[in-house]
Amino acid sequence: MALPIDITKFEHLKASGDLPSPKGVALAIIRLIQQDDSSMGDLARIIKTDPAFVGRLIKAANGLAGYNRRAIASVQKALMVLGLPAVRTLALGFSLLSSYRDGACKGFDYSRYWTSCLVYALAMQAVTQRTRAAAAEETFCLGLLARVGELALATLYPLEYGKILQQTLEYRDVPVVVLEQRAFALNHRELGAAMLADWGLPRIFHEPAYFAESPDEAGYQEGSRDYVIAHSLNLASYISDVCLAEEAERPNLMGRLFEIGARLGVDRPTITELCDGVVREWQAWGSLLELETMEIPPFSELASKGEEIAAGLAAAAKSPSIGNGEVTRLPESIPSYAGQDHHGLASIVLPMRVLIVDDDASMRAVIRNVLETVGHQVLEAVDGLSAMEMALEFQPQLMIVDWVMPEVSGIELTRALRQTKIGRGLYILIMTSLEDEDRLIEAFENGVDDFMNKPINPRVLAARLRAGQRVIRLQQELDRDREEIRRFAAELAVSNRRLQEVALTDSLTGFPNRRYAIERGQQEWLVSSRTRRPLSTMVIDVDMFKTYNDSYGHDVGDAVLKQVAGAVKGALRAQDIVARTGGDEFLVICPDTGLDAALACAERVRFAVESAPLLLGGQAINMSVSIGVATRDTVMSEPEALIKRADQALYLAKNKGRNRIMTAQSLRPGPIVPPR
Repeated sequence: MALPIDITKFEHLKASGDLPSPKGVALAIIRLIQQDDSSMGDLARIIKTDPAFVGRLIKAANGLAGYNRRAIASVQKALMVLGLPAVRTLALGFSLLSSYRDGACKGFDYSRYWTSCLVYALAMQAVTQRTRAAAAEETFCLGLLARVGELALATLYPLEYGKILQQTLEYRDVPVVVLEQRAFALNHRELGAAMLADWGLPRIFHEPAYFAESPDEAGYQEGSRDYVIAHSLNLASYISDVCLAEEAERPNLMGRLFEIGARLGVDRPTITELCDGVVREWQAWGSLLELETMEIPPFSELASKGEEIAAGLAAAAKSPSIGNGEVTRLPESIPSYAGQDHHGLASIVLPMRVLIVDDDASMRAVIRNVLETVGHQVLEAVDGLSAMEMALEFQPQLMIVDWVMPEVSGIELTRALRQTKIGRGLYILIMTSLEDEDRLIEAFENGVDDFMNKPINPRVLAARLRAGQRVIRLQQELDRDREEIRRFAAELAVSNRRLQEVALTDSLTGFPNRRYAIERGQQEWLVSSRTRRPLSTMVIDVDMFKTYNDSYGHDVGDAVLKQVAGAVKGALRAQDIVARTGGDEFLVICPDTGLDAALACAERVRFAVESAPLLLGGQAINMSVSIGVATRDTVMSEPEALIKRADQALYLAKNKGRNRIMTAQSLRPGPIVPPR
């Protein structure tokens, strides 16, 4: 997949130096692993200079080793269990955690973000141990970094992103990615996926990470590895959301948790067992990383409570739902006149879930009678504290609240509800005997939608309910419209990304094309100028390619190119960028690579092609390539000069007899000097 973010914009963000990036020992680890001649001993020596990372590394290795194996106590054994890719990404994740525990974005809860990422990582590891879609140690790292786009936006744009987070409270039905896109012309999903790709995580990880919040958008074939990883990320993310939700909200989230698990073929008992294990690991890791955790009851209890709540709601319903387009009928004992009943309510209504909050039982009875007459589902609370709990559990659409109550007033209850995700969407009508305009203004400023004077007049109450119902119905229609727009926008975004990928991809080999290579070469040149790190390139040409076409035909020529492309790709390193720039010519850009390392890499490529003949009709067709290698030096003023020098070296290789690598430079190039 071509990166969904504009690559030029991403490189500009990188060049600014403000993107979250590894520091200290983590940076040393990452650079060492990139070197061809690095060893486990060298890596262990670097790791031992950071006692905190040693403890985290051994903890991660023991988590993967299982309880039936001897505990791992040394860095060397931990490295053997985890492997170099996981160690690199762990170092990256823990470095970011240490360096970005707080920041300038006031609206961003850094502590909650990191403990959420920790649960995400542990849940991803636990899910992968069951699906076997990837190495569990690598998916732990993926979960730890999957939401890094959020941290990046908070770091790059602290003031603006704080306003975005505040807007999510005001525009509660608008996804945060929409607000981000409008403000920054990019969102945390795009930026996070680009950062994971830039840090060297393979496509099988950074692409599903982009689709983690909505895996169905990706269009992956069910059961494929991409499908399993994307839905595993979605499940792990939701487990994290459940763990960090308010206590009263958790039971209501369990049904959705089981639905997501079912997409991966994980049944309910397995999900609850898995989540309980994640919570135990979360608490152990939280102590090690100095992150706040929570005490959470067994997930089987949460599931049972969620089922009880759902059953209670179903039993309390007095009328059939019209969610399928059916109309609720009035009881035959209630006469209706000109389309209205004796309280002035429309004879055909949309039943709502309504919560009455008043410490006066007689007042609750009057209001209940009006509501139940036309089929609304009614719940009652005698004070603000119990109302808060019931509102979060039963999620009413409308609340009728008395202003003056013991302990918690109606205004305090409203203010508290508006701070919760569920409470932000409620329509709240407050009852008061106060006629002071300043008090009414105070009520509206604290989130009240409407008010009604005491004593209650049933006709006035009916009118207020109709007004509230119109607002609720319009909000529901708006939600449906927004969902359709989001779905259309998602489909359009996928189509655009695919078109962009086609425009920058060679259809025969699947490599990026010349246009992409030129753009990427310029970007890596700028990065090299800023960091003063080396930059090398290779120009690869298939030897005697015209002979294949003339002797066997163009079909065989295409097969030769595909075979060579596969061998080249398999021999390159993760950070190398390869493109097909001509008929039988390939260009490789090697960031952060000096001439010695580039020559060694080129020799691996040459040998890989030579060792992989094309089998055609029982006949083996041997192939070879000539490679010109060049590295940036002080006399080069532009990236074209670097490619030209590699072309010169390729010409030398051809003249020397082909099937070899050559350079036209000294093996000791001078330092990189950025342009003035």
